[in-house]
Order: sequence, then structure tokens, then C-alpha cells
Amino acid sequence: MTTFQNDSIQHTLLYIHQHIDEDLTLSKLAQYAAYSPYHFSRVFKKHVGVSPQYYISSVRLQKAKELLLQTNFTIRDIGLEVGQQSLGTFTSRFTKSVGVSPNQFRRMYNTTGEYVKQIEQLPTEQLKLHSPVTNTLAGTIKAETEFEGIIFIGLFSKPIPEGLPIVGTVLRNTGNFHLKNIPIGIYYLMATGFPWSSTSTSILIPHHTLRVRKVDPITVDGISKLSPEHLILHEPRISDPPILVSLSLLMQNFITKERNSSKVSK
Repeated sequence: MTTFQNDSIQHTLLYIHQHIDEDLTLSKLAQYAAYSPYHFSRVFKKHVGVSPQYYISSVRLQKAKELLLQTNFTIRDIGLEVGQQSLGTFTSRFTKSVGVSPNQFRRMYNTTGEYVKQIEQLPTEQLKLHSPVTNTLAGTIKAETEFEGIIFIGLFSKPIPEGLPIVGTVLRNTGNFHLKNIPIGIYYLMATGFPWSSTSTSILIPHHTLRVRKVDPITVDGISKLSPEHLILHEPRISDPPILVSLSLLMQNFITKERNSSKVSK
């Protein structure tokens, strides 16, 4: 992608965030970027990973998460605020993307801090970076700045972290990771991390958490060995898609899995 195209998309992404309450049609965005609608869609998807309208929908769901935690608006009113006329449509879209219903997400504010404490108290598992094997993805993850905290890493069916990952795990700091028993398919590898001192709001609405995503998809065919991936967490960029999946839900699932595993091993 040329520097001009990159700058044009960057400016358009900023425009989307600044005008998310407006009717952002494809033709309007293409005109702003000085492209034809077809060429704009193609360049945007190549740069961001999803179509312009899907990206806009995701940003609006992110705004819905903010309204759920920061206002007393009803679920219906929040749906209307983000452009969903139907309560059922809004609830279904939100639940599919975040992993929990709007009401459940709102209640997670009271439990997120406790999940962080529980994970911090778990024993640290020392993982070794093993040789590539079929249906298992191994690798390392570091941060471009000094970091101590929780890292979520997973494979998603779309190039945006929404819904539960196909396979994922939680790390208690940087280092090696393993994603095992990956079903055959094409996936996108993404990760995010936040320090132990993070507030419940910053975890549930992760605007500023470190993150990384592998642009090229990973193909799991059940035959070929998967090469190790080496990831570096960085500060959020305007081109990074919103993190829609509830990190609190991922922590809850991880804690439950760890407890069940502990019971089996006894």
C-alpha cells in the first residue's frame, strides 16, 4: 500500500471516530477519502481487515459498551443511540460480538476486579517453546514497553476480536504461549494485554490496552506443521479494530478452566 493510500485511510478512520453519530454511508466516506466507492472499499479492507460498514458497526458497538458502563440509559435507548432501531437486533448483535448480553456486560463491572485478583494469584506456568506440531500454534509474545500484567491471546474467525476466540488462552506475563487442538480452518491471531493495576472500566472498554494482530491469516489444515509466531504488543493504533469481546468473560472462562483442570489432576 502506498504512503498516500495509507495516509488517506488513516485520516478516514479518524473521521469515522469523530463522526460516528452521523450517517456514514460508503459514498460519503469514499468521497472524503477521494476514491471511488469500489476502490475505497478495496483499499480500506486491505488496510483494516474488514469492510468500512463492518468497521463502523464495530465502533458503534464499542460505543454501546461505553454507554452501558457510563450511563443509566435503558438497553433500548442505547440501541437507538448506536443506530439500532430494533431492541432484538441490537441485543443479538451485541451478544454475538461481545460474548454476553448488554445486561450481563453491565453487571460485569462488579466482578472484573475480582477476576484480575484471582488470576494474579494463580501459579505461573513455565512454558517452553516446543517444535512446531500439527494443530498446535506455539510462539512468543513480548511488549515494546515495560509490561507486567495479563495477556489474552487467541485465534478468531474474523480479523477483528469479537465473539469468543476459536482457541485462546490467558498469560500472566510476556513469554511463550501454546494454542492447542485448533480445528481445521483459517484464523486470525490477535492479542491484548493490560497491567495488573488496570481499572474495571479500562478492562471492559479496552481503548488503551497494548495489542497486536497478525495481518495475514493462519491456515490450519490438520497436516502441515504450524510455524512459531513471535508477537510484540504495541500501543493502540487508529487502524486497529475495536476489541469487542468481553475480556472479563475471557477471564471468567479461564479461571473456570483452571479450577476444573486442578480438580482433575488431584
